[in-house]
Amino acid sequence: MPEHPRTSREVRLAAVPSGIPRPEDFTVAEAPVPEPGPGEVLVKNRFFHVFAALRTLIGGSVEGAPFAGLRPGDPLFGPAIGEVVTAPAGGDLRPGELVAHWRGWREYAVLDAEGCEPLGAALPDPVAHLSQARTAYEALTRAQMRPGDVVFVSGGAGSVGSMAGQIARLLGAGRVVGSTGSPAKAERMVAEFGYDAAVVRGAGPLEEQLAKAAPDGVDVLFDNVGGEDLRAAVAAARQDARFVLVGALSGQMSDRGGGTTSPVELDSFQLIVKQITMIGYSNPGRAGVDAEWLDRFAGWLRSGEIAFPYVRVPGIENAPRALHDMMSGRHLGTVVVALED
Repeated sequence: MPEHPRTSREVRLAAVPSGIPRPEDFTVAEAPVPEPGPGEVLVKNRFFHVFAALRTLIGGSVEGAPFAGLRPGDPLFGPAIGEVVTAPAGGDLRPGELVAHWRGWREYAVLDAEGCEPLGAALPDPVAHLSQARTAYEALTRAQMRPGDVVFVSGGAGSVGSMAGQIARLLGAGRVVGSTGSPAKAERMVAEFGYDAAVVRGAGPLEEQLAKAAPDGVDVLFDNVGGEDLRAAVAAARQDARFVLVGALSGQMSDRGGGTTSPVELDSFQLIVKQITMIGYSNPGRAGVDAEWLDRFAGWLRSGEIAFPYVRVPGIENAPRALHDMMSGRHLGTVVVALED
């Protein structure tokens, strides 16, 4: 076995927070580097994604979710890119290869070899495997987005929304409007990420802002937020509008509660009269690599038709602060912790 440290650092939940998690709610602890057993791979993580759904897992998760909640003392987890250190003899994996998996928030991880997804060199930047572009594409497809549609993306500056606006444009949307909580982010959404207009929470009634930004109404809602954004979309919806619910940031980013509920009051008469179709989309949590999707995404990246905005935070010791900053709305795009030497 090649030389590697005897200990590995990992981020653990120290206490269940009240409100937005703070850095002091976590510890960066040392643990022995795990030894792989038969059929297992040891990987050294290079990057992992800091994602909003951790707020729900920290709060105990919700019934039917693909992942159980976290308890104090548990290490965090999430999408990661790791470099193979050791792999079973005779298998398909080789030391030095990059793989996608779900045991981030630690420096080293042991994985089932069959559950590792080799990344290859399809994408120009391996960090792009942590983008939410595939989620955005699949959800828009589920909403049966058609060329010429007016698309409203709530939470349009986040890790999912920053990709959804661009992909809606590439799929032929006639107009793309996004929402955000920051005027500065709104400017960047229009300048850099395919949006025709952006509405800003807190800058006036969202329903009125959306009516001005999408005067002909909304055909498709890509909803990351719920709450006021969802109510505004119902008011702006055209006949036979299609809504796909992807996230619940109004609950997850709230400074109250545990991030496990996201209640909203809607006028059901409007849903009926406008014949709005509303469906939920949940990424199944796979790290699987689809060759056809990768070819399309790689082509968009290389041609410059799409950009992957992300914030790179160096060092696992800074991961708790990165989580707090992301949930406080400081960053635009995807937040990635880099563990490279």
